[in-house]
Amino acid sequence: MTAQNTELPLIGDYSTAGPVLSGARIGVVTFPGTLDDRDAARAVRLAGGEAVALWHAEPEGAAALSALDAVIIPGGFSYGDYLRAGAIARFAPLMDAIIAAAGGNRRSGNDAGPGTLGGSAAGLPVLGICNGFQILTESHLLPGSMIKNENLKFLCQDQALRVENSTTAWTREFTAGEEITVPLKNQDGQYVADEKTLDRLEGEGLVTFRYVGGNPNGSRRDIAGITNAAGNVVGLMPHPEHAVEPGFGPDSAEGMRLGTDGLGIFTSVVASIAGGSK
Repeated sequence: MTAQNTELPLIGDYSTAGPVLSGARIGVVTFPGTLDDRDAARAVRLAGGEAVALWHAEPEGAAALSALDAVIIPGGFSYGDYLRAGAIARFAPLMDAIIAAAGGNRRSGNDAGPGTLGGSAAGLPVLGICNGFQILTESHLLPGSMIKNENLKFLCQDQALRVENSTTAWTREFTAGEEITVPLKNQDGQYVADEKTLDRLEGEGLVTFRYVGGNPNGSRRDIAGITNAAGNVVGLMPHPEHAVEPGFGPDSAEGMRLGTDGLGIFTSVVASIAGGSK
């Protein structure tokens, strides 16, 4: 039997962190039932940032966030989606600190540093993916709610999206109107809100991503992702962290599994933290 080649890393192994190219430190939250925290952490590393693990029950949440530049709430089924998706996770100790930080209680101006967005008074950049989006709506950081898919079935497919807003902390590396493809996998992915809220989202340009080529889950007005008015909090249902590496992403014009459209989400926030111009 030939000895195993220990010089080749296992697929998906990132025990040895890559170089931090930007100095950006981005927290990735884990709840009981979270599935995609390691995928999100890898995406952060591939974008040139440092991924910092955050536990949902961290009692000193404000202190844990004070040294970070952004936070990702990844996908999964936090607390088994009991009651409804994201409803229990919203009350985790760390979420209180995230809610406060995302609202703008951060350092700014001449005191630019970790926790500022290019030295502005914007709140902590927060991205909620799938279950993370559900948690953001339950936390009222974003309006609306997520309910069961229209067909009441779990969906898993590559999904085309159109970037509607390229001015947020998480979308600045895209162009408005650009179409991207990332995986979608959800059961409670139908975005709903009252007509007044939907009109406000449309009128104020707060829709960040929209489904194209068909609405997979019945979301109102084909909405796949939204932002708050400040542009620091973004939630989306599809999974950009699964489209960041050639060979592991969706099919693309270049070939099978070569799609890396999701990486722009993570390079966008790194650029936002650095304060560089688009």
